[in-house]
Amino acid sequence: MRQRAALILIALVPLLVASLGLAWLVKQRSQVLAELHLQAVQPVLMAARRDELQSFINLGRSAIAHLVRDGMPDAAVQAQALAILKRLEFSYDGYFFVLDFDGRVLLYPRRPQLVGQNLADLEDSQGRLPVQQLLAQARAGGGYVELEWLRPSTGRAESRLSYVEPIAGWEWVLGTGTYFDESQRARKRIGEATEAAIADTLWRVGAIAVLCTLGAAAAAMFINLNEQRKADGKLRAMAGQLVMSQEAERARVARELHDGVGQSLVSAKYVLESAQARARLKADSADAGEVAQGMQAGIDRLRDVLVDLRRISHDLRPALLDDLGLPQALDHLAREWSQRSGLPIQLDLPPSYEPVSEAVETALFRVSQEALGNVETHAAASQVHLRLKRTRAMLILDIEDNGCGFDVDQVLNSPRSGLGLTHMRERIEQLGGQWLLSSSASGTLVRAQFDRKALLT
Repeated sequence: MRQRAALILIALVPLLVASLGLAWLVKQRSQVLAELHLQAVQPVLMAARRDELQSFINLGRSAIAHLVRDGMPDAAVQAQALAILKRLEFSYDGYFFVLDFDGRVLLYPRRPQLVGQNLADLEDSQGRLPVQQLLAQARAGGGYVELEWLRPSTGRAESRLSYVEPIAGWEWVLGTGTYFDESQRARKRIGEATEAAIADTLWRVGAIAVLCTLGAAAAAMFINLNEQRKADGKLRAMAGQLVMSQEAERARVARELHDGVGQSLVSAKYVLESAQARARLKADSADAGEVAQGMQAGIDRLRDVLVDLRRISHDLRPALLDDLGLPQALDHLAREWSQRSGLPIQLDLPPSYEPVSEAVETALFRVSQEALGNVETHAAASQVHLRLKRTRAMLILDIEDNGCGFDVDQVLNSPRSGLGLTHMRERIEQLGGQWLLSSSASGTLVRAQFDRKALLT
């Protein structure tokens, strides 16, 4: 028992000494840490204040944007803009003010008696001209100005950070601001919270080791289970998407065969049957020419059927891709697409091309098919550019148009409209490539690229 007690003491004494030493060290360093923390937070607080002011100005500018876009308005439109800005408030000391380029006050919600007065020559307690500072910054394109200004809530002149921007075409200066004591109060609150947290830490030193150990074990188990669930979910989602893709392809082929080939064959059958009936009735008459014309019409319909069959077969598996390679297959695809859609397409294919794996070439060809189909259906474009670039380290395919563009996030998150784009991405990423999509009002770019490592796998 004495040996067990000795062993327990040998184990506990260093732990107690370490805990007491840690508590003493934390207590000694608390003030230093608090000060360092405040010094680090101060620039963040100031940056946050600056960003807040700029966001308020953006809010005010957007609120009257529909009135400003027409250039120099009449007095009624300007009065409407001032009324809108007057209603925008974010605290008693948070408001918008408006000056003209001469320093005349057009809007000051907290001191309406100043409206109409020219404050260009107003001096602060240090002999500076704050309104002149605001006007100079606005003429320079806008920005921040530190000045001394009367605070409405206290009636005292205090330090203030203002942000001003000019309103183009109106010769107005739109501005707002915040007082520095708000940052000081925030700094004080942060300091008090930091000291309270450090004091609370002194009481928790003894339990940290046990809690951290248990927490780490629980966190490791949770992360492991969570990652496993995510992996299972991704596999199930991928399997479901593959099945949906296969079903969509089968449905597309069925529609093509039914609506295109089937209807053409039925029509050809009726034409030939009609011609055959007329031939039986008028074989010896002078109307044999009509019979010949009817038979020719049936032949033409059958020729159309053959064209449809070749097109469907080509879409399912282009022979050019197997026989001549990716550049020639893309060239053939682009020319057929241009003839069908009536849109010009610019091709930029490499003069020399080193073949890569069949899977990569098939994926790039399918991406081209899907992208050109989207351009024809949705883009309302007048120009399309297809580029294939092959280097020693990279294979890049770009399909770019000058169409109307779309919201990428909205489309990709849509379970219906984003299916084609999702299939493109999965085809490329499954083979180790990268799929990029960017779209704006000036056009859309679809890029699929494979690095050397992906091409060799």
